[in-house]
Parts: sequence; C-alpha cells; structure tokens
Amino acid sequence: MDITLNVNGRPEQFSAQPNELLVERLRDGLGLTGTKVGCDTGQCGSCVVRLDGRSVKSCLVLTASAAGSDVATIEGVTVPGGELTGLQEALRQEHGTQCGFCTPGMVMALGELVDTTAGGEAPTEPEIREWLTGNLCRCTGYHSVVRGVQRACAAARAEAPAALAETPAGTSAPSAVGQEA
Repeated sequence: MDITLNVNGRPEQFSAQPNELLVERLRDGLGLTGTKVGCDTGQCGSCVVRLDGRSVKSCLVLTASAAGSDVATIEGVTVPGGELTGLQEALRQEHGTQCGFCTPGMVMALGELVDTTAGGEAPTEPEIREWLTGNLCRCTGYHSVVRGVQRACAAARAEAPAALAETPAGTSAPSAVGQEA
C-alpha cells in the first residue's frame, strides 16, 4: 500500500506492507536509527516518536495507520545552530543520561511534557515520574532524569513570557524544546 508521511518536516512516500510497524519504517526504510528497538512490546519506550505532536511508541503503531501524519523523531529535534535542546542540555547537566540507549525515547516523550508546561505551572516530581512510567532506564535510577526535567521546565517557563510577547497574534509561540515542522 502506498503511504505518505511527513517525517521531520520532509514528505516521504513509499510502499508499505499492511503489518509493517512504524519503528521498522523509520529505522530500516528511512535510516532514522535514533529511534531504538528495545522490547518490541511497548514496554520500554526506547522507540518513542511524536505522531501529530503526541508521543507514541512506534513499535505499537502500524505504518499504514500513520499515513498522512506528521512524525518527529529524535533526528528532527533541533535547535538552530545544532545545539542541544533545553531538555537535552538539562538532562546532560543533571547526568540524566548514561549509556544513552533510552535517551532518544525519553527526550521525545519528556519533550512533550516540557512543551505542554512551558507557559504554565511546573509539573511536580510525582507527575514527572508518572510521565516516565513508559520509559525504562537501567542506568540512571530516574532521579537525575527527574531533576533534568525540572530544570528544563523551569527554563522553558522563564523563556515562555518573552516568547509569547514576541509572537504575533494568532500564532503559537516556540518552546525551549521545539520541533521543526
């Protein structure tokens, strides 16, 4: 079946089998190997991508069901100039990454949390831990990841009023952990 996806801001057209998983298309078909395969059962979160702005486990999504959607992978998380995003930098500063295998999935999932709280109230530690329930990490013990998210959310909140003031009416403000469309 013929499929069109908008992946990291680029249109992609290809033929897919009805049972092809999105993670397979991203890694094997498009060479976007930052999306990891850990468990193939939706338990570990290493395959998290954003599908139409929402974090999903790509090992549980059929490519055909994503047809016509916007897909953002870790390769599409960029800041002008190639620097780390606010969340990536906060995780680095708080030692929230060790082996790095889970990091792409965490950045994709937690980036949604940071984005949704940028202009509002910071998530509590229990809320952050609840958000992390779908992402397994064998190295960090999650404490440093939670601190990194708290740091990223604080930075995003500090930047949000300035960004909102500069944004023309009727458009949305960029976040500190923005995605390229």
